[in-house]
Order: sequence, then structure tokens, then C-alpha cells
Amino acid sequence: MSKWAGKYVIGLTGNIGTGKSVVRRMLEHLGAYGIDADALSHRTIAKGAPGYQPVIDHFGRWILSPQGEIDRTKLARVVFGDKEALAQLEGIIHPLVQQGVDWLVKRSSQRVVVVEAIKLLESSLSRGCDSIWVTYTPPEIQLTRLMVNRKMSEAEARQRIASQPPQEQKLAAANVVIRNDSSFEETWRQVTAAWKRFVPKGAEAAQEVSTKPVHRLPQGELSVQRGKPRDSEAIAGLINRARKPPRPVTRDDVMAAFGEKAFLMLRVGPSLAGLLGWQVENLVARTVDIVLAEDVPPNEVLPALVEEMERSSKNLQCEASLVFVPPELANETFWKGLGYEKRAPQSLGVTAWQEAAAESIRPGSTMFFKQLRVDRVLRPI
Repeated sequence: MSKWAGKYVIGLTGNIGTGKSVVRRMLEHLGAYGIDADALSHRTIAKGAPGYQPVIDHFGRWILSPQGEIDRTKLARVVFGDKEALAQLEGIIHPLVQQGVDWLVKRSSQRVVVVEAIKLLESSLSRGCDSIWVTYTPPEIQLTRLMVNRKMSEAEARQRIASQPPQEQKLAAANVVIRNDSSFEETWRQVTAAWKRFVPKGAEAAQEVSTKPVHRLPQGELSVQRGKPRDSEAIAGLINRARKPPRPVTRDDVMAAFGEKAFLMLRVGPSLAGLLGWQVENLVARTVDIVLAEDVPPNEVLPALVEEMERSSKNLQCEASLVFVPPELANETFWKGLGYEKRAPQSLGVTAWQEAAAESIRPGSTMFFKQLRVDRVLRPI
């Protein structure tokens, strides 16, 4: 039984390149509250965080960047080739991550929580979980993913894979094994089947978006719904009508996108007229797609999508919202009216926010920023 009263906690682990984050997002689509413990570990050593000075004291100031932040690439070169150094680093980080996870689980409104951690079984986190889920991918696919998705050299990718225990050790501890080496749809089938089997009845209620009409246009009542994988064909159709891409977006493309983000669908009457795609990573909400049909006025429909995104993001305990806007929607007065300000990534101040902005900003887009809450996880008192 979970150590957190009233919660059903899934511990999700797997070696590097096996698709843990994709499975976590699938569980979030089903209604779980997701925690990325590995992202929390990065927060523990950010400038001003409680692990920052202990790591510098142990490994030396040479690991600092010119901006005074710990350069995780330099640190990784040391610890991934030295088991003793890795154990020393984990001795600093793991207790702080445990504190952060505990803080988030207790404040989560969802009854099902999924904690993703590559070192779940090697830490005390596993003892608080009701079930252990493990992702598995054949080594040759691990290698390809690290080289393609993370731009590692073959030598670096092989070193990272070799530095971890064999996958079979994690598989032996699993209540659920998700084999993530095929299509998104096949992985989704495995996840939904395991969810139905293991998550207790009554604990699985998802945080649904209200479908109550929020506005009326001449074309009909306007409402917002949370997109599901079953809506993939309709979502692809709207993107193709609104954007007219050189290569039409397919249902399979959208299904794959559900492994990275969530969608809010704007309906005017029965018709799908708008779409907002956003992801929550490391307690930062990032809106990366805004698609509107030609016949809907942006100033009248966008507030409903943005407000629902913010409500959902606050429910997920997000600290900040970043919205990346195409040129035709980058009206500063409009966004200021919604509480946003135009910002550059380097001006955000908090490392986790800067990293999220740098990862998501696209050429030609404008970033707007809004802080959703003042208290921050793993900020020293």
C-alpha cells in the first residue's frame, strides 16, 4: 500500500532510451498525476537550490558554467565513468528528490500518481509505490534513440547504456512490463490494458475539462474539451484545413504526438474549430501549438483555450506558463490582457524555466510568460 493516504502510486522505471516519459504521458492522459523524478534531480542542483553548494564542495568549481550554474554535461563525464563518484552524487541528490516527490504527491488532487525515475528501484521511492511498471526496449533500439533523439555519439550512447544495470534486473521487479519498441498505438494498448487491470476502481477518475458552454458565437456555442487519442483523426483534419501543410498530417502523426503533449479542443457547436497543444514538464506548462479555423475570431475564442490550459496546469502544480505564439497571433496587448508578458528565454531567471523555454521556442515564434504560483519546489527556505 502507498505511504500516501488516499493515493494509488505507480512507480515507473526503465533504462535510458526505453520510453519511460512516453508511458508517463499516456498515464497522464488516463488521469494520473505525473512526476518526473529525474527532472526534479536537475532542480536540486540548480543555482540557489539545496543541492547546489554540496555538489560544488564535493566535485569542485570546475563544473560551473560561466553563468555560475552547474554544467550537467561536465558533471556527467565524471560520474558516469566512476561508480563511486556516481554514488556520492546520488547521496546528495536522492534525499532532496524524495522530499520534492513527497511535497508534490501530498498536494496532488488526483488519486492516481505516477512517479517516473530511472533509479526508482535503487532508491527509497520504490517503497512508497503500489505497483512497479517497467519499460523495456531492445538494446539496438536504445542505441538508435540516444543517437537520433539526444544527438549522442555512438561511443557516448554505448557508455550511458553500459553504465546502467542490465534491463533484466528491473524486469524481475516489475508488476507491469511495457514493451515499447513498436508503434504508439501498440504501446497505448498495453498501457490502457495494465491501467484497467491494476488501478483500483474509483481511483481512476481523470481530471476532466468542463464541457459547459463558455461563450456563444454566431456559429454556435463555444466549449472546450480535453482531446483523447480517439480524437486523432479529427485533430489531424483541423490541422490540415487550417495550416495546409505540404505533407498532410495523418491520424498516426497525431497519435504519436500524444506521446509528447496534451490537446485542448475548441468546439463551436458540433464543429472542431480550434486546438491548443501543450505539455507539462518539470512543473512548467509549455503551449507549443495553437491552431484555429479560419472562420473563428482569435480574440474571442483564444481566452477560453488559454484559461482552461492554465486551470489544468495549476491543477498539475505548475509554477509557470510559457506560450509560444506564431506571428499572426503575437498581439502584445491581447496577451497582456490575459496576464502574460513578452519575454526572452534568458530573462526568466529560474533555470528550469529557462531550459523549458530554450527547448520549446521555434524560429519566428514569440514567447509570452506568466507565473502561475510563487512557491517553488526545491527552492531553499
